[in-house]
Amino acid sequence: MMGTQDAPAQLFYDFDLDRHVPSDHMLREIDRFLDMDGMREVLRPFYSSPRTSLNRPGLIIQMLVIGYVMGIGSERRLCDEVHLNLAYRWFCRLGLEGKVPDHSTFSRYRHGKFRDSDLLRQVFEATVERCLKEDLVSGEGFAVDASLIPADANKTRSIAASDWDAYVARKAGNRAAREYLETLDNAAFGAASSVQPKFVAKSDPAAQWTRADESRPYFAYATNYLIDIKSSVIMDVEATRAIRQAEVGASRTMLDRTEKRFGIRPEWLAGRKAQHHSVHPCH
Repeated sequence: MMGTQDAPAQLFYDFDLDRHVPSDHMLREIDRFLDMDGMREVLRPFYSSPRTSLNRPGLIIQMLVIGYVMGIGSERRLCDEVHLNLAYRWFCRLGLEGKVPDHSTFSRYRHGKFRDSDLLRQVFEATVERCLKEDLVSGEGFAVDASLIPADANKTRSIAASDWDAYVARKAGNRAAREYLETLDNAAFGAASSVQPKFVAKSDPAAQWTRADESRPYFAYATNYLIDIKSSVIMDVEATRAIRQAEVGASRTMLDRTEKRFGIRPEWLAGRKAQHHSVHPCH
């Protein structure tokens, strides 16, 4: 006859979270270089009370880093993964009992203090500075490329471009529409091209109705990258509408910003036109 063996209940555990994270885990390498104290100092002027804890924005940044390097695109899923994964908890300094923020917190910080302080760009530029220090950037040749990012806009709720004007955006009254109206003169968005797309999303009029290769059309943005050829280090990034004219303007913006911020101007620049690559000298 088979019996059961009951393990005695243990009331107290001595659990060292650090021992359960492999020594070669990617997050250990990232943790060595992520300066959370510097980020808190950047955010300090944006808090009215000196007693306010600055740990929460640091936690949000740490979680966004996990989402990026681990390929977790959904913030709702990211919260679930950080709650369950010991290595993620270790990286975020949450211990075993620390509470993971709700997914809605990301939007509040992204459109609030992170935007006001320009913190995300400062984190990015600090990373580039580290790559420069480690001699991973030659500065001799750069490449430019763009990726399409699907917008959170529904085709069934869009309207024909001929039926859209600024009044429609003002009537929509949402954040995305208001921000688009503020960028109508910006070469990356409203002034990028006089050509109207076939459809416009009332909830997000800056999103471009487009298609990639043989895919079905959808609303999207473009993320433009300026890449140093030596070690594929991304030197700068700029978001635009998903149209060629805006991408050209973004390349100029990234080149100028990289020269101003890091004192680097490449000798030549590689890019793609349709499916063909081309290389041009930079002057």
